[in-house]
Amino acid sequence: MSTRAAPMYCPYCGEEDLRPNEASHGAWECRACARVFAVKFTGLLRRETAVEGAASAGPGAADGASGPSGPSGQPGRSATEAGR
Repeated sequence: MSTRAAPMYCPYCGEEDLRPNEASHGAWECRACARVFAVKFTGLLRRETAVEGAASAGPGAADGASGPSGPSGQPGRSATEAGR
C-alpha cells in the first residue's frame, strides 16, 4: 500500500488527465489546463470541535423561531399587547 494518494481530478478544471510533475515533489500537472498543483494534508479536526459546530445551531435557529413564549418574551402575548 502506498502512503501517497493520487488526486482523482484537477481542482481547477475537473479533468482526470493528471500526471506527477517531475520538477517538484508531490506536485501534479493537469494536461487539460496546463496547471501544476499540490495537495497537502494538514491534519484532523478534534472530534468535539466538529460535533459542536453541527449541534450549536440547534433546531429553529436558522429560521428565526422565537420559541413558545412569543416575541415579547411573555407567554400568549404579542409584542404590541406587551407594550400596552
